[in-house]
Parts: sequence; C-alpha cells; structure tokens
Amino acid sequence: MLNQETARGGQIAPALLGVVLGTAAQLQQAQLWGWEAYLFLALCGFLSFSLPRWGRAGVGAALRSLTIFLSATLLVFSLTALRATAFLADALSPSIEGRDITVTGIVSAMPQRSDIGIRFRFDTESARVADQPVRIPPRILLGWYNDAQRASPELRAGERWQFNVRLKAPHGNSNPHGFDYELWLWEQGLQATGYVRTDPRDEPLRLAQTWRRPIELARQSVRDAILNHVQDRKAAGILAALVVGDQNAIERADWDIFRATGVAHLMSISGLHVTMFAWAASLAIGFAWRRSRRLCLRLPAQHAALAGGIVLATAYALFSGWGVPAQRTVWMLATVGILRFSGRRWPWPHVWLVACAVVVVIDPWALLQPGFWLSFVAVGVLFAAGPAASDSEPASRMQKGRAMLMSAWREQWIVTVALTPLTLLLFGQVSVVGLLANAFAIPWVTLVVTPLSLLGIALHRIWDAAAWAVQALAAWLELLAAFPLATVSLPTAPLWAGVAGVVGGLLLVMRLPAGIRLLGLPLLFPVLVWQGTRPAQGQFELMAVDIGQGNAVVVRTASHTLMYDAGPRYSAESDAGHRVIVPLLRARGERVDVLMLSHRDSDHTGGAAAVLAMHKHAMLHSSLEEGHELQALRPSRRCEAGQRWQWDGVDFEVMHPRAQDYESAVKPNAISCVLRVSNGASTALLAGDIEAAQEARLVRESMQGQLRADLLLVPHHGSKTSSTGDFLGAVAPSHAIVQAGYRNRYGHPAPVVMDRYRERAIAVTASPDCGAATWDSARAFTVACHRTGDPRYWRHRSAP
Repeated sequence: MLNQETARGGQIAPALLGVVLGTAAQLQQAQLWGWEAYLFLALCGFLSFSLPRWGRAGVGAALRSLTIFLSATLLVFSLTALRATAFLADALSPSIEGRDITVTGIVSAMPQRSDIGIRFRFDTESARVADQPVRIPPRILLGWYNDAQRASPELRAGERWQFNVRLKAPHGNSNPHGFDYELWLWEQGLQATGYVRTDPRDEPLRLAQTWRRPIELARQSVRDAILNHVQDRKAAGILAALVVGDQNAIERADWDIFRATGVAHLMSISGLHVTMFAWAASLAIGFAWRRSRRLCLRLPAQHAALAGGIVLATAYALFSGWGVPAQRTVWMLATVGILRFSGRRWPWPHVWLVACAVVVVIDPWALLQPGFWLSFVAVGVLFAAGPAASDSEPASRMQKGRAMLMSAWREQWIVTVALTPLTLLLFGQVSVVGLLANAFAIPWVTLVVTPLSLLGIALHRIWDAAAWAVQALAAWLELLAAFPLATVSLPTAPLWAGVAGVVGGLLLVMRLPAGIRLLGLPLLFPVLVWQGTRPAQGQFELMAVDIGQGNAVVVRTASHTLMYDAGPRYSAESDAGHRVIVPLLRARGERVDVLMLSHRDSDHTGGAAAVLAMHKHAMLHSSLEEGHELQALRPSRRCEAGQRWQWDGVDFEVMHPRAQDYESAVKPNAISCVLRVSNGASTALLAGDIEAAQEARLVRESMQGQLRADLLLVPHHGSKTSSTGDFLGAVAPSHAIVQAGYRNRYGHPAPVVMDRYRERAIAVTASPDCGAATWDSARAFTVACHRTGDPRYWRHRSAP
C-alpha cells in the first residue's frame, strides 16, 4: 500500500507541475497560432499519456515522471490556447469601430454609477449598422454619460434595451509596472467598450424588464437599499462592498487609507471572506446536523458540514458578484472538499498543487493576477510553517482562548514576513503598520462587520450597527495611516530578487534550526535594497507616459527627475496621477524635483495633486493663475522664457512664454510652458499645447539653431492648430512623440498634421500604438515602445 501511494504521488506531482508550467508558457505567447497547430499538440499530449509504462524504480520511474510532466505541459498549453483562439473569434471587427451601431440586448450585471454617468455590462442579442445586421461581441462594456440637459437614467439588471452605441476594441494604457486593463477585460469576457449615444433623433428604448439576471437584480436591490438606509456615505460604501461586492461604492480617499494600512484585501470579496463564510456555515450545519440521529445515519455530520459550507460559500460568492478572487476560492474549497470526501490523505504540497492546478485550468489568466500569487503563496507558507508547538493541551477555556489568539497572531506574523518581499515585487510598497492593522481588522471585519452586514438584508436596522462597526474600524485605521512611516515604497526589483525574497521570508518563519532560518536574511537583501539604473552623468532620459488624452513626460538625469505635465482627470474619483503616474514613479524609485505644468487645461494638470502629495519636496513650475486650486497645494513659480538651470551636466531652458504673454493671452494654450532639454549632443523640446501663433513667434525670435531638437513632443497632441511647416522646419526633429487617447473625440492627431511630419521624414510615435515611449539621449536614433516591447496576444494592436 505504501509503495502504491508513493508511486501515485510520484505521478501526481509531475502532472500538476506540468499543468501550471504549461499554462504559464502559453501566457507568454505574443501571438496565437492557428487552431490546427494547437489541436495537433493537444492530440500529441493526450496520446503521450498512453505510452508504455516504464518500471517503477530507477531510471524507468524517472522517465515515466518526465513523460507525465511533458504530456501535461503540452496538453494544457494547447487547450489554453484553443480557448483563447475561440474567444478571439468573437472580437470586434475594426471596420465598425467608431460607427453608430444599433444594439439590442440585456443589462447583464449590476450597473455602476459615478459622477460622470453610469457604466454597465451588456449582453448583446442583435446589432445593426445602417439597417444592415452586423456581428459584434456577445458581451460589451458600455458607458452612459451625463450631458448638460439630463443625467443618465436608472438601469436595472435584466432589463432589455435598444441603444445607439459607438464601440472600440479593448484598449488600455500600456506602461511599465502598470495595470493591464486589456488583460482585465479579457478575463471578464468583455471584448469591446463604448458609450451610449443620446441623440434626440434616436432615443434609447427600454423594451422590457426580464428575469434573465435574477441574482444581479437582487444584488442591485440590496446595494441600493444599503445606500438609501445608511446615512454615512463612507460606511455605506464599505457595507455595499462587503455584501454585494460593489468596490466602486468605496471612495478613493478610503482606498488610500486601506492600502496604507494593508487591509485593502478585506474591503472586497476576497478569498478570506469566502473561506470564513464557508467555515462559519460548516460549523452551523454541523451543529444542527448532530442534533438529528436520522441525518447522522444517512450522512456523517462532518461530511454534511463540509458539503454545506462549500455550497453556501458558493452562494455567497455568486451573490457578491462572482468576482475572480471569489471564484478561485470556491474552486479551491471544492477541490479540497472532494479530496476529503474521497478519504485521501495526501501530503500538503500535493493538496496545495492540486488546488492551484484546478484554479489554473478553470481560469488560466489568473496566473497573471497579483491576487492569485498572494493567496496561494500565503496558504503555502502557512502549510510549510506548520502549527505552533505546544507542550500540553490547554485545560481551561481561558487557556484555549489565549492559545487561539496566539495561534492567530503567529499566523498573521508568518504571512506578513513571508509575503513582504512578494508584496514589494508586485506593488512596490508595503505597509509597516499592516501587522497591527490586520490584527484588529481581520477578526473585526470577518466576525463582526460582515455578519452584521449580511443579517441587515433581512432586517435593515442591523445595518446601523454594522455602520457603527465600520466607523470604529475606520477610526483605528486612520490613526495608523497618520503615522509618518505607515508605508514604505521601494523600487520594484526584478523577478529573481522577488523569488529570492519570498524564499528568504519562508525560511525565517519555518520551524527549522536557527542557523538555517538565518540563511533567509541574505535572500531578503536584493528585493529590499534594489535600485534601478539611471542615465550616466551628462545624459538624460525621457519617458512619455501612456495616460490617454493628455501629456505626462518624465525626464531623468543622473540624480534628478522632472515631471512635465501630469495627465488628465478621468472623473471626480479618478485621474492619471493616482492610476498611472504615482504607481510608475514609485516602482521606478523616482524622487521628483520639479513638476512643470505647461498650462491649466485638465488634460495636463489632472494628476498633479496626486504627484505633489507623493513628492512633498517637489517644486512646482507652471503658467497657472494665482487663484488656481493647485496653488493652494504648492506655490508655483511662473514659467518665463529665459529661465535656465543645469542638472548633472544637462541644461534645462524655458523657451516660452514671455512675461508679457501672461497679460495678452486669450486662452491657456497660448501660455504653455515650452521646455528645452539638452546635453549639447542631443536635445528634446517639450512644446505643451502651443498653437500656430506661438510657434511663429518662437521661429521668429529664436537664434539660429536654438529650436533645433532631436526629439519633439508634438504640440497640442497633433491638433490642426499646431505643428506648422515653419515650426517643424526650425526644430527639424528626427523623432516626434504624440500623446493622445485611442480613438479620442478630438481626432488627434489630425491626418493633415501627420502628413506634414511624413513630408519631412520625421518618425512619429503615437502613444495608442506605442504605449509608454522612452527616448535616451545616448541613443537618440530610436524610441522604445512598451506596448511592442512586451507583446501578448490579448493586447490590442491597432489596425494598419
């Protein structure tokens, strides 16, 4: 029997490793092959399992394990790719992007309202363009934005509507260390985004309320009841997030506190919530089951409790929105439950690998999500560390309670130490107060707030008690977040350093001799002290960040950093600073010395407040008027032509505006700060939103060759008002970068303007196609694109 179990274990482990590695290999593909190739590889993988069995020992067993590993790898690689190929077959055709499409379908999920309108998922039933039927993806993400005359209507899940919409392919910002929005859309099954047209000639039509989405309709009703009953907006948002999974109900300022204190994982329906719900449900079912002798004779109480806990946890996950973290937990619980029902007692590494493999087979793209790694590494660490040693069984209830508290504290300490390197690798920051915050927040949220929130569905008054519990938690977290060093941010280290750090953290917390545990300390050093490379003395680097429609450029020298513009504001709760620029600067370990805002337009200043909040020592240079709201955050030095300074052998010079231009300017574009950066050999010119009149003055009044630059930030995003022929002739760049949003409403960059660049043999790099564009003065002949430098098959490629 022992030999059989050993042999079975020797076959299971290679197969499970093959599942994970086969999936990981497929996710590295830049482009998918034809489905025939994957079908052939899948057949090969399946047939290889049927090869003659070699011996059970020695070389024969090793060959058998290798065959199983390679077969599982090949089979899962192929099946994952076939799924991706089938999904891509429903992609939006480029020929109908941006055209008016009449669609009929069902609101498939609880809509999300914000200050600018409402966003919702829509399952399409039919679509027509110019009265001709067309094929569009089965599920799309739509926005219905407020206009000057009226706000967007209230939508209910399950309603059938007919709209005029404009769609575009899934497209997100592409930046180093940035959020992969296109991957998120892929994993959610969304293959197009767009907005509802509110033309009075084609009014949207509510056709019927169906019962096609009863769970989503119930979620929406509960969410609305919470928001209407609880007066405290902060508490109401948190309760809505915990009950129905509406994370958008939580305000951004609260998310900042949760991240600073390391409890953000508690404020969304995560694996912890589902697991705790399953545990509580199994205890209740087991207690009730044992009261009936007849039920116990039919099915042992422990089996009934296990099955009931998993079923009720699945129901909770469905009601909370069936988010990806909740799904992963349900599959993991189901896998462990099946193993328990079968009577198998596998070693913990096998159980852990089986749960991991099941999740990966069901959702292969989970391997690319930080939450997947944090969840499974945490579980693996707790398995590996083992339970705390105890000399004797606790005798009294007080001793048992104290033992439980010490065990919970030990587990939290173990997870904190082991996951700190991984957290730094994934997010670039870690909460110093996270251990203290979670010590109170985890039991408070799971044992007090969440149960009260769920009971409030039956009796709304209980939500008042839940709101009080949230307020008590918020007071504790705000106190911790106010500490000067509540969080530590470090440059993001390479993968090998993060892996070494996780291994080091695991060694420190495992029950091993002290000498072996101390070996984990040097493994932590790379991820803790990592510093990225910077330009050499006398050189500089420029990165045009991909922030959509707006400008945001990071200029680095050997020891200084300048930020030119800070991107757009997307809504009252979202801007380029919080979403893109601050995470990028943190991951690169940047310390901004100067933030220069070219002018007051919101597509240039939208993220400035977030950048200034992160870099409290940064000086602000701008053309902002004295009463501007940003002046209250940081007094600004006015940009004026002739201002100069030097950093690390690199010269910075403001070319525009002149002092008198502030008095005569009709609109903000006319006083955009124009910055010239040069080391004598290579030059970059950042032109803001200057227009033809300002370009003509610069050409007319600049000395011969003063405007000459190797790189030009295209003025005004490529608008028809700018990039005149005389200006391009005077600058004569070899490369130009245009920052604009994908299929933006302004039509930037204008085709006629791009023709001028082509006529002068100027290579133009556009952010929708390139993502973040990096140019180095030491290699002035090329621009590096993040989107093309790290391609994946789910990432959007613009049609030629």
